Amino acid sequence: MITVAPSILSADFGHLSDMLDLISESTGHCHLDIMDGHFVPNITIGPPVVKSLRKHSELYFDCHLMIEEPSKYLEAFHDAGADLVTVHVEVGDTDSLLSQIKDLGMDVGLAINPDTPIEKNFQYLQSIDLLLIMSVFPGFGGQKFMPVALEKIRKAKEYRQRHGLGFKIEVDGGINLITAIDCVEAGADILVSGSTVFDSGEPTVVIEKLKGLG
Repeated sequence: MITVAPSILSADFGHLSDMLDLISESTGHCHLDIMDGHFVPNITIGPPVVKSLRKHSELYFDCHLMIEEPSKYLEAFHDAGADLVTVHVEVGDTDSLLSQIKDLGMDVGLAINPDTPIEKNFQYLQSIDLLLIMSVFPGFGGQKFMPVALEKIRKAKEYRQRHGLGFKIEVDGGINLITAIDCVEAGADILVSGSTVFDSGEPTVVIEKLKGLG
């Protein structure tokens, strides 16, 4: 079955712990978008918020770092309760960052933007637990899905099979009940969905429908 990781970027920030309780009825994952206003043109949350949410939730915290200098904050996210930390290949110093995440005992994720060739990530795939393929340019929720992500998902799945690797393929951006079908058919294991889940008025119902696509 497909895993759904609701993105709290689209949740009501005044009731985040309640939102986590709600989605926990239908999924064990939560996607947390961390933005610094430099790598992407937006600012969201940081380790203090993750730490506060951890006190109220046992969900798997999938922390997506869209920041310029992630190495400065990896230990803080570990201490805050992150289960997985994903960094962007575009930031550089990738080998070192992946090693740091692993050494801290967290699951290791690597993200790639829509305009970066998927082949740029191939050399790192044996070192990660999750490959995050962005189907929008990171920075804001509610964007339209970019079909270029589908070929990347296919290539990543093919590479995984050919080399006997075990990383999960996650896709993030513009995921709704229509675009999710194409992503699952291409080989996605995890769907990140924000506005489709939280703007629906029935988050648990939407999550169950997304899960049922796989």
